[in-house]
Amino acid sequence: MTTRREQILAQIATTLASTAGVSGRVYRSRVTALARAESPAVIVEPTTDTCQQNTSLPKLDWTMRVRVIVTVRSSNPYTDADPVIESMHSLLMADLTLGGLAIDIQPVITNFDFFDADQPAGVFSCDYEVLYRTQVADLTSY
Repeated sequence: MTTRREQILAQIATTLASTAGVSGRVYRSRVTALARAESPAVIVEPTTDTCQQNTSLPKLDWTMRVRVIVTVRSSNPYTDADPVIESMHSLLMADLTLGGLAIDIQPVITNFDFFDADQPAGVFSCDYEVLYRTQVADLTSY
């Protein structure tokens, strides 16, 4: 069985598969460059996962920061990315428990980067915090 963390990340990727405008181009921690034809696209990657032990229960309370990156290549990347970001955000906020795997998910910050490529490119990094719980001795279950 996979850890609760991996289950949550897989659920996020599955949830975002129907993001408007990306035609299913949702990648998990992609490290290779995107070709022009692969844009717009969504990339899901964890950035941190911190833990506190819940002293009243034999449980660990986790806060995982997940970065959802929207990449767009167009003459107006900021304008073309906006409906993709809106769709992505709405999909994530529709079920704050991510199918019962999490306690909560909340947006934290969005960063905007623009690049000069063969066509202007925008990379919009939307960070979310996912709160979830595991057993002390078992990272696969609640």
